[in-house]
Amino acid sequence: MNLILFGPPGAGKGTQAELLIEKFKIIQISTGDMLRDEVKSKSELGKNAKALMDRGDLVPDDIIIAMIEKKIKMSDCINGFILDGFPRTLKQAVELNALLEVLKIKIDRVIQIDVNEDLLLERINKRASESVNIRNDDNYKILKNRIKVYKNDTMPVIQYYRDLNKLCTINGMQNIEKVFQEIVDILWF
Repeated sequence: MNLILFGPPGAGKGTQAELLIEKFKIIQISTGDMLRDEVKSKSELGKNAKALMDRGDLVPDDIIIAMIEKKIKMSDCINGFILDGFPRTLKQAVELNALLEVLKIKIDRVIQIDVNEDLLLERINKRASESVNIRNDDNYKILKNRIKVYKNDTMPVIQYYRDLNKLCTINGMQNIEKVFQEIVDILWF
C-alpha cells in the first residue's frame, strides 16, 4: 500500500502516519530524513545535497526524486510507504508520477486531512498554553504563516491528485481515533 498524506501544519499527519505504519507495516518516507541520511553516508547524492545546503540553497527536485527512487527500491518498502511532506509542488507531483510509472509502482490513495484553520489555530494556542514542552511551531503567528504557505504551494498538488481520482479528504477536526478509522475505511477500497 502506497500513500501520500497531506494536511496543513498541526492537522495530525504525523500521528496518523504512525498509526498507519503500525497497522499496515509500511514505512514513512520523509525527504528531510532522507537528505540527512544521504549527507551522513557521504553518498554522491549526499555530497551534492550538502554542497547546496551549505550554500543555503534548496535541494533541487531532481536530487529529491533520485533519493525517493533509491529509497522505494529498498527492501523495507516491500509492503509500501507513506510520503509525508512530498510532493510539495505541482512540478514535484508530476515528476514523482513519472518516476512511479517507470518503476511500475502506483500510489493507492492520496489522503488530505482537512481542518478548519481557525479551530486549528485555537487548538494550537491551547496546546501551547497547557504544555510545559512548547514546540517551536506552537505559535499563532508562525503557524498562520505556515498554513498560508502550505495552501499556496499544495492546493495545485491537491487538485492534481483530485483530477487523477486518487484524492480522499478526511475531516481532521475529529478525534484521533475517528480520523484514523475513516482513513482505514478509505484504504479498504
